[in-house]
Amino acid sequence: MTGGLIISAPASGTGKTTVTLGLARAFVNAGRRVQCFKSGPDYIDPAFHAAASRRRSVNLDTWAMGPAQIADLIGQAGQNDLILAEGSMGLFDGVAIPGEAGNGSSADLSALTGWPVVVVLDCAGQAQTAAAVARGLIGFRAGVDVAGVILNRIASPRHEALVRHGMDEAGVRVFGALPRLKSLSLPERHLGLVQAQELPELESFIAEAAEVIASHVDLHGLAALARPLAEMARLAPQVPPPGQRIALAKDAAFSFTYPHLVDQWLAAGASILPFSPLADEAPDDSADACWLPGGYPELHAGLLASNDRFRVAMQRFAQTRPVHGECGGYMAMGAGLVDAKGQRHQMLGLLGLETSFEKRRMHLGYRLANLRADALGFAAGARLRGHEFHYATILAQPDLPLADVVDATGSSVAETGSRRDQASGTFFHLIAKAQA
Repeated sequence: MTGGLIISAPASGTGKTTVTLGLARAFVNAGRRVQCFKSGPDYIDPAFHAAASRRRSVNLDTWAMGPAQIADLIGQAGQNDLILAEGSMGLFDGVAIPGEAGNGSSADLSALTGWPVVVVLDCAGQAQTAAAVARGLIGFRAGVDVAGVILNRIASPRHEALVRHGMDEAGVRVFGALPRLKSLSLPERHLGLVQAQELPELESFIAEAAEVIASHVDLHGLAALARPLAEMARLAPQVPPPGQRIALAKDAAFSFTYPHLVDQWLAAGASILPFSPLADEAPDDSADACWLPGGYPELHAGLLASNDRFRVAMQRFAQTRPVHGECGGYMAMGAGLVDAKGQRHQMLGLLGLETSFEKRRMHLGYRLANLRADALGFAAGARLRGHEFHYATILAQPDLPLADVVDATGSSVAETGSRRDQASGTFFHLIAKAQA
């Protein structure tokens, strides 16, 4: 029976993504069938997981998804030798008010699934004190099994001996110690890691990470630690497709699409018709709906503004059929986008939204939206759970609001989304229909 582990850490930036990638490929190299998941809302890491495991990775979110949907997504992955779920931020980090199945933390996913946690500890600048951190994580919450640690960024054999001595005294199991290597770090940009498809050397990076992991980590001990999924009902609420033939933008500017949503659209009988705005392609004219996902349109604003075929085709499409944009897709549907250098670029003009990256402002958090009008395949009044993460400043948002939107504490947020005729857009990325 398939067993699972959660790879977590005390904080972001400890190297847990690199460790997860190395573990996934090392186990694949050892002949195991590995399935990766990502805890929480994240588009970037799952693409890296897929490259390492050679199987698609899926998000599991305890704030936005109920237990049944989480169990269903795990079940849909099929039979595997090992499940590796990468956590987000620190192990216990989540919102203050729980959602569907928890507060979005990796700890809540562990408590729900029964999967034990292995903590990646960044030991740079400390020695025995690392054991105090590990001991604190182990005893912090009943029902969350922190089974041991992988030591990261070890400077020397002496450093490793000191850290291990502290762990032995604290009764903390050490599954491995990884040396400090500059080559094992992934480049970042303002929304996190650079996307997997942008790294031509990704395969060699993963291969090196796997080699380091296989040489320094007890793979057999980790595999023996994995546990089957705890018993949960598997009746998942479905997200309806926005149409039966969906023109879906897909390229480097529009790449943030949750696979579980596309799966639900396909399960409902919809067809997906991908097209590339960056290649100046038009949406398939046989489509009855168009979806522009999030991504990085601000990095390609000049090219998008010059692609007349794409712009004219989108304007014609929106006259008779619904078009929806999420975050970056929403910005592209607006009137204009100001890039980081202060230059304004004409966008599609389907909505009046004006955004700017000249003065960045971070918008981050879970969102609960109550639709004021039909959109995204839902009827007015539907309650949707999602998340928002961008650095755009809103200069104008003149159209009718699409939804009443609150954050995870229930406080109203100004980013209500917009609607005009057949066009709609939101800054939040849809994850699931709200049940609770």
